[in-house]
Amino acid sequence: MKPVASVSLDLDNLWAYLKTHGDPAWERRPSFLPSAVPRLLDVFGEQGLTTTVFVVGADAERDDGAEAVAAITRAGHEVANHSFGHEPWLHRYSDDELAAEVARAEEAITAAGAPRPVGFRGPGYSVTPQLLHVLKERGYRYDASVLPTWIGPLARAYHNRTAGSRDDAADLFGGFGKVKAPNEAYRWRANGLVELPVTTMPLFRVPIHGAYLLQLHQVSPRLARGYFRTALGLCRAGNVSPSLLLHPTDVLTATEAPGMEFFPGMAVPGHEKVALLEWVLSSLRRHFDVVGTGEHVDRVTRTRLRERDPVACG
Repeated sequence: MKPVASVSLDLDNLWAYLKTHGDPAWERRPSFLPSAVPRLLDVFGEQGLTTTVFVVGADAERDDGAEAVAAITRAGHEVANHSFGHEPWLHRYSDDELAAEVARAEEAITAAGAPRPVGFRGPGYSVTPQLLHVLKERGYRYDASVLPTWIGPLARAYHNRTAGSRDDAADLFGGFGKVKAPNEAYRWRANGLVELPVTTMPLFRVPIHGAYLLQLHQVSPRLARGYFRTALGLCRAGNVSPSLLLHPTDVLTATEAPGMEFFPGMAVPGHEKVALLEWVLSSLRRHFDVVGTGEHVDRVTRTRLRERDPVACG
């Protein structure tokens, strides 16, 4: 049998990117969900994949977001919680604010027709012991917020350079210490909640998800594919079960995401983006049994998982 891997999609909307970037146009709540969701579901369907989609509660409350949640659910994909307001600084929230953020997103997701979520991913890979406590208290089975890489400060510097310095972005994406976090599933020692990190390339600990591949593709399609082949080879050699992260921008053109010229890979034509995504998923399926995040967690918890402390994981 093939080892397990998973694919998840953070359904971040156009307004959420603009908000994090400091663009006041976000207040009009522009959306690209009607373009992105059908395209992504078509790709998943052609690949025969069942994935997990992390949904922002504020989008699930709007018509196009509720329609997206309904379509995702009908297609058999798991719907998980990606916070209500998609603010990548959850680590600055009080305990009460965290509890309200998680609960409000749950309510919006279930009102849109999806089952009550049991998985969570913080926007901007934001996770704290307080958030983990809230998730455990609310009956969640897993968190998927950790990105075990050393590039957080570099990504923050790029963000601040393109968006202008922002006080609330002072510790966005975390520090170099995140490289110490495990690159495979484990349990948080404090409450037993399972953490399924977003996989980075073993040994080098650099991201391998869509935006990074597209930025490389913009330089050289051969480079992007070689980079991903190397990552899969290292995962197989190190017995790492990859958890691959996607975003709507992985299939959208620059004209479909106005104002996002700053985002990596947006100069790549839409048809090339779709072709690259199809190749990535086919490559993953060739070597792994690909499921959604929740199913991935179910499978790895059949074996004994190591325990980690949040502070030790950066």
